[in-house]
Amino acid sequence: MTTTDLFHWSDDFSVGIQEIDEQHKELVDLLNQLHVAIHEHHGSETSRKILDELADYTRTHFAVEESLMRVSNYPEFAAHKQNHEELIGQVIALQEKLDTGKATITFELLHFLKVWLTRHINEADKRFGAYFITTGASPNWSQHVEESMTKKKWWWKFW
Repeated sequence: MTTTDLFHWSDDFSVGIQEIDEQHKELVDLLNQLHVAIHEHHGSETSRKILDELADYTRTHFAVEESLMRVSNYPEFAAHKQNHEELIGQVIALQEKLDTGKATITFELLHFLKVWLTRHINEADKRFGAYFITTGASPNWSQHVEESMTKKKWWWKFW
């Protein structure tokens, strides 16, 4: 954490699912990198590169979250996915405006992204984390999946 950080991660943001928390930390780190690039005038090319990386990582993170929601039959899946799609749509529109020179990466954009991420984690993601854990999926669920997979006989073992 530096004095130029925009977003200070703390365990208060934890949703109780280690992989999701680690991905959230990466999103926070990328947001802070973008903040530093703007604050220290690293140039629009550097800022755009970080924004594109943030957008790509966000898509990956959303895919992981949505997969966990599907396998756990999360009742709020559709609304949560819609929320993700709306943000992705806004980011795509921003990228198009940046490409045509109709927008620049500003502190206002950073503030929007920070507020969106903070609210999304504290509200929607925490609700999902609680559901995921209380429905029997533990924070170390991947170990249980791996153990169950090694007990099954796979088709290629029959040849």
